[in-house]
Amino acid sequence: MKFTYRTNGVCSRSIDIEIEDNIIKDVSFVGGCNGNLKGIGELTKGMNIDDVITKLENIKCGFKNTSCPAQLAEALKDYKNKQ
Repeated sequence: MKFTYRTNGVCSRSIDIEIEDNIIKDVSFVGGCNGNLKGIGELTKGMNIDDVITKLENIKCGFKNTSCPAQLAEALKDYKNKQ
């Protein structure tokens, strides 16, 4: 399943995600720190969504209460809640 998640409180505007059988197939951030977010996308490919949530959900960016990685975790939680 492919879907787009609108981020909140971070530099990236949205995240395009593809998931199959609870495994991340592709992650692409729109906006934000291009190189770092491409790296996060590559590192999470092939991972189970629960593992990604656990690793990324509490990451903060500077003084913000969230981060782009944490927003990816929020997107995956949202996906799970809608299944």
